[in-house]
Amino acid sequence: MSDGKTPFELMMAQAQEMAKAFNPALETFNPKGFEKLWPTMPKDAMEMWFGKGISKDGLDAKTRLLLTLAGLTMQGAQADTPFRMTVRHALEAGATKDEIAETIAQMSMFAGIPAMTRAMEIARDVMEADEGTQE
Repeated sequence: MSDGKTPFELMMAQAQEMAKAFNPALETFNPKGFEKLWPTMPKDAMEMWFGKGISKDGLDAKTRLLLTLAGLTMQGAQADTPFRMTVRHALEAGATKDEIAETIAQMSMFAGIPAMTRAMEIARDVMEADEGTQE
């Protein structure tokens, strides 16, 4: 270990080399591309499965997705793909960009500014990409 790398860094480098040997295409794998394989669920389907399908007086899909964003923000917005997909689905369920931003901003009081900032950056990327697809 004369090059100053930690055992974890050495293990990760070894795993990456092994993955390249097994499948050279993994060298250029990008998880963001994987997100595009999952279509955005239509609002009616979200309402049926996650909204008022069980209880007509329960939370609608939009509210449930905003609560999910709050929870993901509380975790530090560490899981990029689930966070991006939740923003995308919240928009489809009728949430406005302001509602999404306000939900994330509210979590700064509980999760801290770094978590809110990270979540806001991810959400902004998704919302900007959404604007590009609507034109």
